[in-house]
Amino acid sequence: MNGLLDWIIVGGGPAGLACAIEAKRRNQKFWVIEKGHLVNSIYNFPVNMTFFTTSELLEIGDIPLTSPSEKPKRLEVLKYYRRVAEHYDLPIKYQERVVSVTGKENDFQVESMDCLNQPQEYRARRVIIATGYYDNPSLINIPGEDLAKVSHYYSECHPYFEKRVAVIGGSNSAAETALDLYRNGNVEVTLIHRGEGMGKKVKYWVLPDINNRIKRGEIKAYFSSSVQEIRKTEIVVSTPDGVKTLENDFVLAMTGYHPDVEFLQKMGIELDLDTRISKHNPQTLETNKKGLYLAGSIVAGKMTNRIFIETGRFHGGQIFDNWTEILATDP
Repeated sequence: MNGLLDWIIVGGGPAGLACAIEAKRRNQKFWVIEKGHLVNSIYNFPVNMTFFTTSELLEIGDIPLTSPSEKPKRLEVLKYYRRVAEHYDLPIKYQERVVSVTGKENDFQVESMDCLNQPQEYRARRVIIATGYYDNPSLINIPGEDLAKVSHYYSECHPYFEKRVAVIGGSNSAAETALDLYRNGNVEVTLIHRGEGMGKKVKYWVLPDINNRIKRGEIKAYFSSSVQEIRKTEIVVSTPDGVKTLENDFVLAMTGYHPDVEFLQKMGIELDLDTRISKHNPQTLETNKKGLYLAGSIVAGKMTNRIFIETGRFHGGQIFDNWTEILATDP
């Protein structure tokens, strides 16, 4: 598709795909531009992950997601979204990163770098940003965080077999990571959290499990504590009993994620710097920059527990239904 497009959709996750389906149904000209793989965030989830939600709450485009279990696994969900993209024949550019969005409604200029590191340019009447937040970990900003032994993502236990691993955080991801390492990797696991105990929003079936492992000493835990420094073979932890230096091979900092604020601000989108929520119309999801829309979890800023796949999948219909109504009422 050359020339002026109707839409550019930035991000090929569930929300971006839902927007693409609505655009396709309305015979719009568009591209979805995804910097990684299809539903890249889900692809990077832990290999053996089981979703918290049920299958029907992940469905988009009126295509059923079938699973032998009540709650689908990561591989089943990846297969499902591949089937959706194929069914609707969605035009998606993979391994292409959008670097700037400039211009105004009816004449946006979108610049990107493709998989061969070649610059690409597009023009579109409107743009939807559906980039989520999973690619931007919230850093602790301590010495040693840039060491190769440190990661803000967890895939599987195998690389940590018979190692000493510190898990930083007290949320679902930290709890599930610590439990998986303990059960499957023969790993010496130490959990470090600044709160007085595990977070209140840890899944109800995970919370007693992690608390019992800690109570029995099977997982060592330091609460009301924080890592002050990461070294090649140890970490320095501030605890209520004083500063402790612990032997350590790997650090998994499960400290959350956030939207790319700088990227949004460069487009002219206004944000609340405390919540990182972009200024937008909650009905149409149009930002303060006319013709520029948000979809998916990025709508909630750093309040990442407000919007999930289950709710973000409706944003495509929300955007396009309101946009169609506006067109119908234009004189």
